[in-house]
Amino acid sequence: MSPISSPDGPSSPARPGNSPIGGPATGADGAPPRPRTAPEPSRTHPAEPSAAPPEASTEPADASTEPADASAEPAEASADPTDASTEPAEASAGATGLGADPSERRDDDHRSAAERATQDLAAQFEDEKPGRVLSGPAGLLLTAAALAVGALALWQVFRPLSQGSKYYLIIFLAGVLPLVFLAYPADLRLPARLRARRGGGGRTDALPASTRPTVPDWVLVALAVAACLHPVLPIPLGEGGGGYNAFLDRQGLLAPTDLVFGTILLFLLLEACRRTTGWILPAVCLLFLGYGYYGGLLPQSWPVAHAGLDFSQLVDAFYNSDSGFYGTPLDVAASYIVLFTIYGAVLELSGAGRFFVELSAAAFRRSRTAAGRTAVASGFLLGTVSGSGAATTVSIGAVTWPLLRRAGYPPERAGGMLAAAGVGAILSPPTLGAAAFIIAEYLNVSYLQVLGWATVPTVLYYLGILLSVEIDARRSGVRPVAIDVGSPWRMLARFGYHFASLIAIVVFLAVGMSATRAVVFATVLAAALSFLDRAHRLTPARLVTALVTGVRGVLAVTAVCAAAGIITATTTKTGLGPQAAALLVGGAKAATSNPTLVLVLTALLAAVALSLLGLAVPVTASFVIGWVIVGPALLDLGVSAPAVAMFVFYFAVLSEVSPPTALAAVAAAAITGGRLVPTMWQTLRYALPAYLTPIAFVITPAGLGLLGIGGVQRIAVAAVVTALSVAVLAVAAGGWLPGVGPAGPPERILGVLGGVTLLWLEPVPVTVGVALAAVAAAGVVVRRASAGRPSAGSPVSPVEEKL
Repeated sequence: MSPISSPDGPSSPARPGNSPIGGPATGADGAPPRPRTAPEPSRTHPAEPSAAPPEASTEPADASTEPADASAEPAEASADPTDASTEPAEASAGATGLGADPSERRDDDHRSAAERATQDLAAQFEDEKPGRVLSGPAGLLLTAAALAVGALALWQVFRPLSQGSKYYLIIFLAGVLPLVFLAYPADLRLPARLRARRGGGGRTDALPASTRPTVPDWVLVALAVAACLHPVLPIPLGEGGGGYNAFLDRQGLLAPTDLVFGTILLFLLLEACRRTTGWILPAVCLLFLGYGYYGGLLPQSWPVAHAGLDFSQLVDAFYNSDSGFYGTPLDVAASYIVLFTIYGAVLELSGAGRFFVELSAAAFRRSRTAAGRTAVASGFLLGTVSGSGAATTVSIGAVTWPLLRRAGYPPERAGGMLAAAGVGAILSPPTLGAAAFIIAEYLNVSYLQVLGWATVPTVLYYLGILLSVEIDARRSGVRPVAIDVGSPWRMLARFGYHFASLIAIVVFLAVGMSATRAVVFATVLAAALSFLDRAHRLTPARLVTALVTGVRGVLAVTAVCAAAGIITATTTKTGLGPQAAALLVGGAKAATSNPTLVLVLTALLAAVALSLLGLAVPVTASFVIGWVIVGPALLDLGVSAPAVAMFVFYFAVLSEVSPPTALAAVAAAAITGGRLVPTMWQTLRYALPAYLTPIAFVITPAGLGLLGIGGVQRIAVAAVVTALSVAVLAVAAGGWLPGVGPAGPPERILGVLGGVTLLWLEPVPVTVGVALAAVAAAGVVVRRASAGRPSAGSPVSPVEEKL
């Protein structure tokens, strides 16, 4: 999870409440050194407004009426700070008080409450559901098991288990899956009417029931341990058992005990996915399971029909093959993602998240669009260590929404900006989303190559958002906000070491080191550099917290990746991938016989299919399904594998900003109090170039230049032309040409046509696109000359804002 800023304390990771120290050791002096000290320690910051995101998180439509009240004078914000403990999201929104003297900080209880509130808000809108905060024996057990799993993952990097990778995956899943049932409640509730009928005489336990594992949870824990360890235990069980080698020898002809334990593990993984991500992914897995079992009953004339598989064949494919539970997705989670989550936790505990936000504010502190630029830059910098979209949205929103409100941004527009910037976390090197590691494994390339493919598209993505910010500022008459922070150069000189571990990862990869060793060494470097900041030294106790936090952060991903084996194994056994690809290409050929147009139509159909798929399942599962179902269609048409992989990856990621689900937009609306649907459409407008740029990867060979593939000339031309396309589309979407004035409907339509045409990276389409863009710009100039100078740019006195 991305770094979370509290109103007056350091950023902290989404730590388990059952860690040995209960979280980062930040006492009265736990906040990071401030670039500037408030001149009057006795009063709170003007940047701590009395906004009302708490109501927004539950009633977004009604909350849209609150910005007027939220923009009260700073004096109103100086209410009793202890109220923040009862209004967590308000405390989060007031996270801009970064320049506070230590004497102004709230006590540790209030700080922890505000941090937990922001973390819980992030979890509500992330791909995974909020987990329990455990204490007592269950908490100690989870901590001990998480430490063991983390130690095993680190051991595997330098001294791999001699039995092989699959043996390690079995042990890893045996350590992680039981923790899912401890950390995540079943959350199966009776209807309200039945609960009321059964009410009365409730329990008065010391802890709420949701914080304590139930008896069924412990039963599932025991079953998970038994089902996961069955393949490696040297205990004969009828015709099964007998150890790991004997289990492998039974591949294709499992013993009855193997079938029993394989079936148990199947349903345990479905339940783990339901607990962590909701009902939809388990339903999709059951759909594939049903297709594998009943597909033989379909009319054989149907393209998707197959010979049919019995249940034992399906369980064998899931439980004892390299494409099932222990396939590539789980390998990625156990080998890469767990290490990167540990690294992210270490970096957050060292104060890097807070530094990134402060640096972003300092870099733009006196510009007209300081508030918007700070939000976008914070999203990018936090994204380098996060890889989580909705959580990053909540983090930057908690800090920058007060600034955006003071500047005059409507809640819906600010929410769209925050959501688009937050989703960029999944696209920002060097810590991309989990699907990026799967790309490296599927294509058998280094993770550094995947980072290289993602670099230019990421720059173009944030270029589009920044241009939209500038356009909105001029079109809407946004007020300048003078952010009271220190010099960015002074910050870099004092705290710039936080970038060292990020740079080290790239350097280690460049010299040929594996991604796993690179991130471990970067983690060690970040931990060592934390001692340069007395308030964020990673003592042994805090290192334990980071390790536990990292392992807990991978629980949901592990459940999703293991369950994804149901999809990949079924697709492999039934041949569904080639059949679906043939249907997709056949649909395009039914409309035209031109090979180029067939490719374009197939890409558009694939984009629509991936977007719809991403609305239902998490990004990682969406990529896996898209790769095995949609990917073969583009590969069959001659598109290169890197282009197809990145195409599927980007559309899987963009599901987080796509209506009607748009998790990042929902999270942003909860922070700003904006209306939900308008916030989603604003998010779509900010992220518009990201929906179109991936199509350029696949429709022309020149599009590979956007992935850094080809000579310098191809890369430069592709980047420049696509940047022009992004700029034209941003102007068309925003309806304003910076430096000139408003664009009317004719100019905007021409701009859209020109921007889309520029994405066809061939000489003739590029020439046509440039001509259309020039005509649109000329039309804006003529419109301004006839209407006079626009009034939106009239000077406004800057609003002072402390950060």
